Amino acid sequence: MAPEASIDRPGLPPSWRLALWGAIVALLALPAVAMQFTREVNWGPGDFVAAAVLLGLTGLGLELAARAPIGRAARFFAAGLVLLALLVIWAQLAVGLLD
Repeated sequence: MAPEASIDRPGLPPSWRLALWGAIVALLALPAVAMQFTREVNWGPGDFVAAAVLLGLTGLGLELAARAPIGRAARFFAAGLVLLALLVIWAQLAVGLLD
């Protein structure tokens, strides 16, 4: 039996997975911290829920792109599309078109 370190697991390595989900948590915490220091950031509970859903779905999309049984270039393309979708939806929410 091969040592566990040599087993090729699909998806993100554990350090990348931790970095991805840690960044998502940090992005969600950033407005909450900023609200303590300035009145210019004024998020309500609905804003946090929308951001959590959007960032969570982005994280899941990136995880699925990393696990897909496709070539490396196609994985990068799929991850890029997921990030592009995040940016487009976030921009639409920021200007109030999807409010």
